[in-house]
Amino acid sequence: MQSHHIVSAYDDELKYLTRKVAAMGGQAERLVDQAIAALVNADAALAKKVIADDTILDEAQREIDDKSIVLIAKRQPVAGDLREIIGAIRISADLERVGDLGKNVAKRVVAVSEGRQPVSLFRGLQALAELALTQLKEVLDVYASRSVERIEFVRARDNQIDAMYTSLFRELLTYMMEDPRNITPCTHLLFCAKNIERIGDHATNIAETIYYVVTGDQMPIDRPKEDKTDKVVMPVEIAAK
Repeated sequence: MQSHHIVSAYDDELKYLTRKVAAMGGQAERLVDQAIAALVNADAALAKKVIADDTILDEAQREIDDKSIVLIAKRQPVAGDLREIIGAIRISADLERVGDLGKNVAKRVVAVSEGRQPVSLFRGLQALAELALTQLKEVLDVYASRSVERIEFVRARDNQIDAMYTSLFRELLTYMMEDPRNITPCTHLLFCAKNIERIGDHATNIAETIYYVVTGDQMPIDRPKEDKTDKVVMPVEIAAK
């Protein structure tokens, strides 16, 4: 009877970690979505809320870390159970960073709103954010279902985020070169775009962690990358103006 009670409590502790990670994922999605809405609509109040709410993710990550350490010390897990706990620690760290990236976008709302930019730029940021958030939602669904056959597709699709980011980078650079007054707001938008692109990277990290948790194997180190911003240069004819 005592043995059964111990196993049941152990299962409950593992399930608690899983639920806590899932809750963090939902909070991270909402925070980034609100940060983009605040940026597009020049909503300083919503941006302030996003910045304040980031502490929820910080506290959740600390709780997962603390619970995991206690669980390892008390239960001495092995094999799949140990991977489950390590996975929770790694995924919560990625989700905490996603929250930080959303907060960083929110911090730039006031600076961007002081010099409104073409609607097309905000559409580009929205499209990039939608793609990154779709990526994040899908990996969180995989975490819940453990359907590892979907992971490679999620991982490969990070290419789309990188390619869209490169296109947006080039467009913002063009606006900056055409009119010096665009330099400050467009620089802030460049940082926002980079933060959003990084969300896709963290979603990919989560996918790789899930694969390890479920299978016990690591995915190949090399992942496809289509971020070509390091090769974007100023056209000579524009630079000469």
